[in-house]
Amino acid sequence: MLVHALIREDGTVAAEELYTVANTLGMSDQQVRLCVKRLVAEGRFTHEGRGRRAELHATADTTRALAPNVDFLRHAFQQDAGLAPWDGVWHLAAFAVPESVRTARDALRETLVHLGGAPLQGGLYVCANAWEPYVEEAAHRLGTHSALTLLTTTDLRKGDTQEPVELARHLWPLEEIADRYHRLSRLARPRLARLTRPAGLSPSALLTIAVELAAELTRAMEPDPLLPPQLLPQPWPGTQARELIARCWAALHEREGGEAHHPVLFRLYADITREAAGRAARG
Repeated sequence: MLVHALIREDGTVAAEELYTVANTLGMSDQQVRLCVKRLVAEGRFTHEGRGRRAELHATADTTRALAPNVDFLRHAFQQDAGLAPWDGVWHLAAFAVPESVRTARDALRETLVHLGGAPLQGGLYVCANAWEPYVEEAAHRLGTHSALTLLTTTDLRKGDTQEPVELARHLWPLEEIADRYHRLSRLARPRLARLTRPAGLSPSALLTIAVELAAELTRAMEPDPLLPPQLLPQPWPGTQARELIARCWAALHEREGGEAHHPVLFRLYADITREAAGRAARG
Protein backbone atom coordinates (compact mmCIF):
# COMPACT_ATOMS: atom_id res chain seq x y z
CA MET A 1 0.00 0.00 0.00
CA LEU A 2 2.85 2.40 0.78
CA VAL A 3 4.41 1.91 -2.64
CA HIS A 4 1.07 2.12 -4.44
CA ALA A 5 0.17 5.32 -2.60
CA LEU A 6 3.34 7.01 -3.86
CA ILE A 7 2.87 6.26 -7.57
CA ARG A 8 3.11 9.56 -9.45
CA GLU A 9 1.17 10.62 -12.54
CA ASP A 10 3.87 9.22 -14.82
CA GLY A 11 3.72 5.78 -13.12
CA THR A 12 7.00 6.15 -11.21
CA VAL A 13 7.90 6.00 -7.52
CA ALA A 14 11.00 7.85 -6.31
CA ALA A 15 12.99 5.69 -3.89
CA GLU A 16 14.09 8.74 -1.89
CA GLU A 17 10.45 9.65 -1.26
CA LEU A 18 9.59 6.04 -0.49
CA TYR A 19 12.34 5.63 2.11
CA THR A 20 11.56 8.99 3.73
CA VAL A 21 7.88 8.27 4.20
CA ALA A 22 8.55 4.68 5.26
CA ASN A 23 11.01 5.83 7.94
CA THR A 24 8.47 8.35 9.23
CA LEU A 25 5.94 5.51 9.50
CA GLY A 26 8.42 3.46 11.52
CA MET A 27 9.58 1.12 8.74
CA SER A 28 13.25 0.27 8.36
CA ASP A 29 15.26 0.59 5.16
CA GLN A 30 15.59 -3.19 5.14
CA GLN A 31 11.82 -3.58 5.14
CA VAL A 32 11.55 -1.22 2.20
CA ARG A 33 14.27 -3.06 0.26
CA LEU A 34 12.55 -6.41 0.82
CA CYS A 35 9.20 -4.95 -0.21
CA VAL A 36 10.66 -3.50 -3.42
CA LYS A 37 12.43 -6.76 -4.20
CA ARG A 38 9.19 -8.70 -3.82
CA LEU A 39 7.17 -6.26 -5.95
CA VAL A 40 9.75 -6.46 -8.73
CA ALA A 41 9.87 -10.27 -8.51
CA GLU A 42 6.06 -10.40 -8.78
CA GLY A 43 6.19 -8.27 -11.93
CA ARG A 44 4.29 -5.34 -10.40
CA PHE A 45 7.15 -2.86 -10.86
CA THR A 46 10.43 -2.54 -12.73
CA HIS A 47 13.46 -1.03 -11.04
CA GLU A 48 16.18 1.38 -12.19
CA GLY A 49 19.14 2.60 -10.14
CA ARG A 50 20.30 1.72 -6.65
CA GLY A 51 19.42 2.74 -3.11
CA ARG A 52 17.70 6.06 -2.53
CA ARG A 53 18.52 7.24 -6.04
CA ALA A 54 16.52 4.43 -7.62
CA GLU A 55 13.19 4.78 -9.36
CA LEU A 56 10.38 2.25 -9.60
CA HIS A 57 8.12 2.02 -12.63
CA ALA A 58 4.62 0.57 -12.21
CA THR A 59 3.69 -2.05 -14.79
CA ALA A 60 0.50 -1.74 -16.83
CA ASP A 61 -1.25 -4.33 -14.65
CA THR A 62 -0.40 -2.41 -11.48
CA THR A 63 -1.65 0.89 -12.91
CA ARG A 64 -4.83 -0.75 -14.17
CA ALA A 65 -5.48 -2.34 -10.77
CA LEU A 66 -5.77 1.12 -9.16
CA ALA A 67 -8.73 2.06 -11.34
CA PRO A 68 -11.39 -0.30 -9.88
CA ASN A 69 -10.53 0.83 -6.35
CA VAL A 70 -11.20 4.42 -7.39
CA ASP A 71 -14.47 3.34 -9.03
CA PHE A 72 -15.56 1.64 -5.81
CA LEU A 73 -14.68 4.68 -3.69
CA ARG A 74 -16.70 6.94 -5.98
CA HIS A 75 -19.64 4.53 -5.77
CA ALA A 76 -19.41 4.46 -1.96
CA PHE A 77 -19.65 8.26 -1.78
CA GLN A 78 -22.59 8.20 -4.18
CA GLN A 79 -24.33 5.72 -1.88
CA ASP A 80 -23.58 7.92 1.13
CA ALA A 81 -25.22 10.84 -0.65
CA GLY A 82 -28.32 8.81 -1.52
CA LEU A 83 -27.48 8.89 -5.24
CA ALA A 84 -27.27 5.10 -5.74
CA PRO A 85 -30.38 3.55 -4.17
CA TRP A 86 -30.85 -0.19 -4.37
CA ASP A 87 -33.23 -1.45 -7.06
CA GLY A 88 -33.94 -4.74 -5.26
CA VAL A 89 -31.88 -6.80 -7.72
CA TRP A 90 -29.34 -9.40 -6.58
CA HIS A 91 -26.50 -10.11 -9.02
CA LEU A 92 -25.17 -13.68 -9.11
CA ALA A 93 -22.10 -15.27 -10.66
CA ALA A 94 -21.54 -19.01 -10.94
CA PHE A 95 -18.55 -20.89 -12.29
CA ALA A 96 -17.38 -24.47 -12.74
CA VAL A 97 -13.64 -24.39 -13.42
CA PRO A 98 -11.86 -27.77 -13.56
CA GLU A 99 -9.09 -28.81 -11.19
CA SER A 100 -6.59 -28.68 -14.06
CA VAL A 101 -6.74 -24.88 -13.95
CA ARG A 102 -6.98 -24.58 -10.19
CA THR A 103 -4.88 -21.40 -10.02
CA ALA A 104 -7.27 -19.55 -12.32
CA ARG A 105 -10.24 -20.89 -10.38
CA ASP A 106 -8.82 -19.67 -7.09
CA ALA A 107 -8.00 -16.28 -8.62
CA LEU A 108 -11.57 -15.92 -9.93
CA ARG A 109 -12.97 -16.81 -6.50
CA GLU A 110 -10.74 -14.22 -4.83
CA THR A 111 -11.78 -11.62 -7.40
CA LEU A 112 -15.48 -12.22 -6.75
CA VAL A 113 -14.96 -11.72 -3.02
CA HIS A 114 -12.89 -8.58 -3.67
CA LEU A 115 -15.72 -7.23 -5.82
CA GLY A 116 -18.15 -7.61 -2.92
CA GLY A 117 -19.47 -11.10 -3.55
CA ALA A 118 -20.55 -13.52 -0.83
CA PRO A 119 -20.60 -17.30 -1.32
CA LEU A 120 -24.01 -18.94 -1.41
CA GLN A 121 -22.65 -22.43 -2.09
CA GLY A 122 -19.79 -23.95 -4.04
CA GLY A 123 -19.04 -21.85 -7.11
CA LEU A 124 -22.02 -19.51 -6.64
CA TYR A 125 -21.61 -15.91 -5.40
CA VAL A 126 -24.00 -13.02 -4.89
CA CYS A 127 -23.54 -9.25 -4.91
CA ALA A 128 -26.00 -6.40 -4.31
CA ASN A 129 -24.37 -4.17 -6.95
CA ALA A 130 -24.12 -4.44 -10.73
CA TRP A 131 -20.70 -6.09 -10.88
CA GLU A 132 -20.95 -7.80 -14.27
CA PRO A 133 -18.40 -5.68 -16.20
CA TYR A 134 -15.74 -6.26 -13.52
CA VAL A 135 -16.50 -9.99 -13.24
CA GLU A 136 -16.35 -10.50 -16.99
CA GLU A 137 -13.12 -8.53 -17.32
CA ALA A 138 -11.51 -10.73 -14.66
CA ALA A 139 -12.87 -13.94 -16.21
CA HIS A 140 -11.52 -12.99 -19.64
CA ARG A 141 -8.14 -12.11 -18.14
CA LEU A 142 -7.97 -15.42 -16.26
CA GLY A 143 -9.17 -17.50 -19.21
CA THR A 144 -12.29 -18.71 -17.38
CA HIS A 145 -15.00 -16.75 -19.18
CA SER A 146 -16.47 -19.84 -20.87
CA ALA A 147 -17.05 -21.37 -17.42
CA LEU A 148 -18.85 -18.28 -16.06
CA THR A 149 -22.62 -17.85 -15.72
CA LEU A 150 -24.18 -14.52 -14.77
CA LEU A 151 -27.77 -13.97 -13.68
CA THR A 152 -29.95 -11.62 -11.64
CA THR A 153 -32.94 -12.16 -9.38
CA THR A 154 -35.26 -10.25 -7.07
CA ASP A 155 -36.25 -13.44 -5.23
CA LEU A 156 -33.24 -14.70 -3.29
CA ARG A 157 -33.50 -17.15 -0.41
CA LYS A 158 -30.87 -18.87 1.69
CA GLY A 159 -32.40 -21.53 3.86
CA ASP A 160 -35.39 -19.87 5.51
CA THR A 161 -33.96 -16.37 5.12
CA GLN A 162 -35.46 -14.20 2.41
CA GLU A 163 -35.80 -10.68 3.84
CA PRO A 164 -33.02 -8.59 2.19
CA VAL A 165 -31.65 -6.96 5.36
CA GLU A 166 -31.48 -10.33 7.11
CA LEU A 167 -29.83 -11.88 4.07
CA ALA A 168 -27.17 -9.15 4.08
CA ARG A 169 -26.53 -9.67 7.80
CA HIS A 170 -26.05 -13.42 7.29
CA LEU A 171 -23.98 -13.23 4.11
CA TRP A 172 -21.47 -10.49 4.97
CA PRO A 173 -19.41 -9.81 8.17
CA LEU A 174 -21.00 -6.43 8.83
CA GLU A 175 -19.83 -6.10 12.45
CA GLU A 176 -16.21 -6.64 11.45
CA ILE A 177 -16.54 -4.15 8.60
CA ALA A 178 -18.14 -1.59 10.93
CA ASP A 179 -15.24 -1.99 13.38
CA ARG A 180 -12.79 -1.19 10.60
CA TYR A 181 -14.64 2.02 9.81
CA HIS A 182 -14.63 3.01 13.49
CA ARG A 183 -10.85 2.56 13.41
CA LEU A 184 -10.63 4.68 10.26
CA SER A 185 -12.57 7.49 11.96
CA ARG A 186 -10.30 7.35 15.00
CA LEU A 187 -7.26 7.74 12.74
CA ALA A 188 -8.77 10.44 10.51
CA ARG A 189 -9.88 12.87 13.23
CA PRO A 190 -6.41 13.85 14.54
CA ARG A 191 -5.03 13.99 10.98
CA LEU A 192 -7.82 16.36 10.00
CA ALA A 193 -6.98 18.53 13.01
CA ARG A 194 -3.34 18.72 11.90
CA LEU A 195 -4.28 19.51 8.31
CA THR A 196 -6.63 22.34 9.26
CA ARG A 197 -4.23 24.10 11.65
CA PRO A 198 -2.54 27.26 10.32
CA ALA A 199 0.93 25.81 10.93
CA GLY A 200 2.65 24.49 7.83
CA LEU A 201 3.47 20.83 7.18
CA SER A 202 6.50 19.60 5.26
CA PRO A 203 6.03 17.68 1.99
CA SER A 204 7.13 14.45 3.69
CA ALA A 205 4.62 15.07 6.51
CA LEU A 206 1.84 15.55 3.97
CA LEU A 207 2.85 12.36 2.15
CA THR A 208 2.93 10.48 5.42
CA ILE A 209 -0.58 11.59 6.33
CA ALA A 210 -1.78 10.68 2.84
CA VAL A 211 -0.30 7.19 3.09
CA GLU A 212 -1.74 6.65 6.58
CA LEU A 213 -5.19 7.66 5.38
CA ALA A 214 -4.97 5.62 2.17
CA ALA A 215 -3.76 2.51 4.02
CA GLU A 216 -6.50 2.69 6.65
CA LEU A 217 -9.13 3.46 4.03
CA THR A 218 -7.99 0.41 2.07
CA ARG A 219 -8.09 -1.71 5.23
CA ALA A 220 -11.69 -0.64 5.80
CA MET A 221 -12.95 -0.86 2.22
CA GLU A 222 -11.30 -4.03 0.91
CA PRO A 223 -13.68 -6.37 2.80
CA ASP A 224 -16.64 -3.99 2.35
CA PRO A 225 -19.16 -5.22 -0.26
CA LEU A 226 -20.51 -1.63 -0.46
CA LEU A 227 -24.04 -2.76 0.26
CA PRO A 228 -26.71 -0.15 -0.47
CA PRO A 229 -27.83 1.81 2.61
CA GLN A 230 -31.20 0.03 2.48
CA LEU A 231 -29.43 -3.22 3.45
CA LEU A 232 -27.24 -1.80 6.23
CA PRO A 233 -27.84 -1.05 9.91
CA GLN A 234 -28.22 2.68 10.47
CA PRO A 235 -26.38 4.84 11.27
CA TRP A 236 -23.63 3.11 9.28
CA PRO A 237 -20.09 4.00 10.47
CA GLY A 238 -18.75 3.83 6.93
CA THR A 239 -20.71 6.95 6.02
CA GLN A 240 -19.19 8.99 8.83
CA ALA A 241 -15.68 7.66 8.21
CA ARG A 242 -15.80 8.53 4.52
CA GLU A 243 -17.11 12.03 5.34
CA LEU A 244 -14.03 12.54 7.54
CA ILE A 245 -11.78 11.16 4.78
CA ALA A 246 -13.36 13.54 2.28
CA ARG A 247 -12.52 16.50 4.49
CA CYS A 248 -8.96 15.23 5.04
CA TRP A 249 -8.30 14.76 1.35
CA ALA A 250 -9.75 18.13 0.45
CA ALA A 251 -7.37 19.69 2.99
CA LEU A 252 -4.45 17.66 1.62
CA HIS A 253 -5.23 18.77 -1.92
CA GLU A 254 -5.37 22.39 -0.81
CA ARG A 255 -2.04 22.08 1.05
CA GLU A 256 -0.15 20.43 -1.78
CA GLY A 257 -1.51 22.79 -4.42
CA GLY A 258 -2.35 20.18 -7.07
CA GLU A 259 1.20 19.92 -8.38
CA ALA A 260 1.56 17.30 -11.11
CA HIS A 261 4.59 15.54 -9.60
CA HIS A 262 2.65 14.44 -6.53
CA PRO A 263 1.29 10.88 -6.23
CA VAL A 264 -1.62 9.97 -8.47
CA LEU A 265 -3.72 9.05 -5.41
CA PHE A 266 -3.56 12.71 -4.35
CA ARG A 267 -5.46 13.63 -7.50
CA LEU A 268 -7.78 10.62 -7.78
CA TYR A 269 -8.89 10.62 -4.17
CA ALA A 270 -8.98 14.41 -3.99
CA ASP A 271 -11.28 14.62 -7.03
CA ILE A 272 -13.73 12.13 -5.53
CA THR A 273 -13.63 13.30 -1.95
CA ARG A 274 -13.80 17.01 -2.77
CA GLU A 275 -17.02 16.27 -4.67
CA ALA A 276 -18.34 14.45 -1.59
CA ALA A 277 -17.24 17.23 0.76
CA GLY A 278 -18.95 19.75 -1.48
CA ARG A 279 -22.21 17.78 -1.40
CA ALA A 280 -21.98 17.51 2.40
CA ALA A 281 -21.41 21.28 2.74
CA ARG A 282 -24.37 22.04 0.48
CA GLY A 283 -26.49 19.55 2.45
